[in-house]
Amino acid sequence: MRYDKDHKQRTRQRILDEAAAAIRAEGPDRVGVAGLMKKAGLTHGGFYAHFPSKEALVAEAIGRMFGGSYGRFEAETAGLSPAEGLAAYVDFYLSPRHRDARDRGCPLPALSGDLARMPAEARAGFAEGAERLRASVAGLLRAMGCEDADSLADSAIAELVGAILLARATGDQDRSDALLAASRAALKARLGIG
Repeated sequence: MRYDKDHKQRTRQRILDEAAAAIRAEGPDRVGVAGLMKKAGLTHGGFYAHFPSKEALVAEAIGRMFGGSYGRFEAETAGLSPAEGLAAYVDFYLSPRHRDARDRGCPLPALSGDLARMPAEARAGFAEGAERLRASVAGLLRAMGCEDADSLADSAIAELVGAILLARATGDQDRSDALLAASRAALKARLGIG
């Protein structure tokens, strides 16, 4: 069977999409190549036509996750003033919809606990993605006239990630929703975007 010239690239992207969802949901250590390829509708042996190793796949999937996360940041802030854009991003990030989207949400809360056990290439991709998001938040804060935008961005990112982690860990839906709402209000008040 002959495939068009873009078939291999589309297949690779399908594998990466499946890997990104599985890594977010289960962590990189629990993702197996055979199961992943089956979910992608492919054979286990075909994996090595796309990636030299599972470690290479994990590293590339992390980059893809952060690309999607950054795209979400851009979508939430596009066309808005810096304060409105940051408020919109905080509203999205600390929403029940984001909390419930473990397999599609921000990779920071999904992967932070696994980071120390990841290969160096994956940790480097994580650090690069985290820095890009932090720098974007700092840029909005700087545009708002905040003097210590970098430190404030670090703190805001930590609060966003921590609140999502706690909201996901809370077994009581009402308590989880209340935690998100309280964190949203407190962070927006602290950043002056309420």
